[in-house]
Amino acid sequence: MSQAVQCESDGDARECVDVLIVGAGFAGLYAIYRMRELGLRVRCIEAADGVGGTWHWNRYPGARCDVESLDYSYSFSNDLQQEWTWSHRYAEQPEILAYLNHVADRFDLRQHIRFETRVTGMTFDEARAVWTVSTDAGPSIEARFCIMASGNLSAPRVPDFRGLERFRGEWHHSARWPREGVDFTGKRVALIGTGATGIQMLPKIAAQAGFVTVFQRTANFSVPAGNHPMPKEEDREHKARYPELRKAARKQSSGMSRVPIPTMSALDVPHEERLRIYERLWAKGGSNRMMNAFNDMMRNEEANESLASFVREKIRSMVKDPEIAEILTPRDHPIGSRRLCVDTNYYETFSRPNVKLVDARRTPIQEITEKGVRTTEADYEVDAIAFATGFDAMTGALNEISITGRGGMHLRDKWSAGPSTYLGLMVHGFPNMFIVTGPGSPSVKSNMVTAIEQHVEWISDCLAHLDRGGIATIEPRLDAEEKWVQHVNDVANSTLFPRANSWYVGANIPGKPHVFMPYVAGLPAYIKICEEVVAEGYRGFDFRKASVGVREPVS
Repeated sequence: MSQAVQCESDGDARECVDVLIVGAGFAGLYAIYRMRELGLRVRCIEAADGVGGTWHWNRYPGARCDVESLDYSYSFSNDLQQEWTWSHRYAEQPEILAYLNHVADRFDLRQHIRFETRVTGMTFDEARAVWTVSTDAGPSIEARFCIMASGNLSAPRVPDFRGLERFRGEWHHSARWPREGVDFTGKRVALIGTGATGIQMLPKIAAQAGFVTVFQRTANFSVPAGNHPMPKEEDREHKARYPELRKAARKQSSGMSRVPIPTMSALDVPHEERLRIYERLWAKGGSNRMMNAFNDMMRNEEANESLASFVREKIRSMVKDPEIAEILTPRDHPIGSRRLCVDTNYYETFSRPNVKLVDARRTPIQEITEKGVRTTEADYEVDAIAFATGFDAMTGALNEISITGRGGMHLRDKWSAGPSTYLGLMVHGFPNMFIVTGPGSPSVKSNMVTAIEQHVEWISDCLAHLDRGGIATIEPRLDAEEKWVQHVNDVANSTLFPRANSWYVGANIPGKPHVFMPYVAGLPAYIKICEEVVAEGYRGFDFRKASVGVREPVS
């Protein structure tokens, strides 16, 4: 690049690059690839000892993607998508991790990554228009641009239960599961948390453990995954059509080519026909197909309730004990307003003689004792605890880093009342810092790989534009950021999403502001806005020329 960073000769050891990337998961690997294609000097910092991001850390029993593998994969290289063959409709964690390792090796990306290193601080130098980045290992780094590819679900939350430190058994969080696995054979296990992760874990743990006590605070809707080995013919047909299917995915609200675009309201279909559609989709499996049965599932309460009542009936039919079935049946939120889970025999597992369900909403957990878990009603002695308690989603990984922008502004302080971004890509006051799938973008409400590729490509095109124009910095204007935050809120409030206390609003983190974080107008609407912003000369952004000491609006 014409504006390459030059380190100050102050004698200290530091690395100078054009672009610093934080995280080596799907987003970080693609960012390395694209930045290198621009001819930039790139350094990626990764806390783990290998690539993979969330798929490196989440090694818990039953870990599997809930997006079909043929969609949950990169599209940037046709050779890559032709040569890789998925074993199942929904890939398990080891296979996804093997895929990401293959990508890293195939495109020689590891040479740019510093593993087992954590970014601790980032400070923007306004005079020189560079970021100084400190880490817990190795030299500091100076970079003109920072790309935060740290992930939406990468800051695990271990509940601060009183007494956990005195528990005599072993405990593990799903997102920090031992690489060698955990042997629960014959043991008494407490599973705390029944979100998407706990729902995947329970059948696997129950098949091995002597006894499992499940502590459920919130009942969640779950539908069958319908997983099966990938038919060879289906794989061949999809690969033959990959170019058109990848284009189609970006025109789908979900970012998935294998989920049909709904055209009808649920209320336009007679009751019996609607049930037949739900039965067919239930047999097919997959949460995205269920939620896309009709075009008003998240906008019309009656339409939503038609699916919710169908799933509630399914729960009652799968759980033998009516009292247990009632505890497992969600009634406090619209279906889909919390993450709709997918499972393999989750509800059926509660009919096993070695599984007990504890309603932790009625009898909350009070503390962890030396021997197990104490609720307001009873003590449960266990040998091991599995925490499936989720993450500080979307903002947690960024807030773990001390990020200081213009004028000494700290990102944590700016976001103290909730995250604010422009397009989910950048933050006012933090020039040249890009976020991949940040709050205010479709991110977790779409196929993450499709969303990641769109973001990284937008960033890559932006950097090329800056270089052509001899521009030193780019930063969103405050008014553009405020209007975008309002738009994100307006879109969310026109749906049923805010009706649930979910991690979409940070409800799982004590003290975290309740702000709905994803953009839920759909991926096509979002892509159109991003394209319009660029077509209008990067509307809403300020540029600063390399030779000028004040910010200049984009013309």
